Amino acid sequence: MARSPLSDDQLRAALASLPRWRIDGAALSRDLRFATYEAGVAFAMQVALVAQRMDHHPDLTIGWLRVVVTYTTHDAGGVTARDVAAARAVDAFAPDA
Repeated sequence: MARSPLSDDQLRAALASLPRWRIDGAALSRDLRFATYEAGVAFAMQVALVAQRMDHHPDLTIGWLRVVVTYTTHDAGGVTARDVAAARAVDAFAPDA
């Protein structure tokens, strides 16, 4: 059964508690910068481990000194409470910059 996407009001409330994240179409995204390529890859690996534990996997884009983490619940067609929980889990270990 598909989970329900969050309403606009719920999305606004979620973003208020996730100030480094943004709505990107039907997804929740965060761009992170790193001092080295290796640091970005190491961070992406941490995200992958959290994703496995939560059984909810983001799209990860790894570039030069940059990682983009994007969550959406495909079967719901948008951002759900599950995406917000995953974003919070990433924020628990993500660098502030």
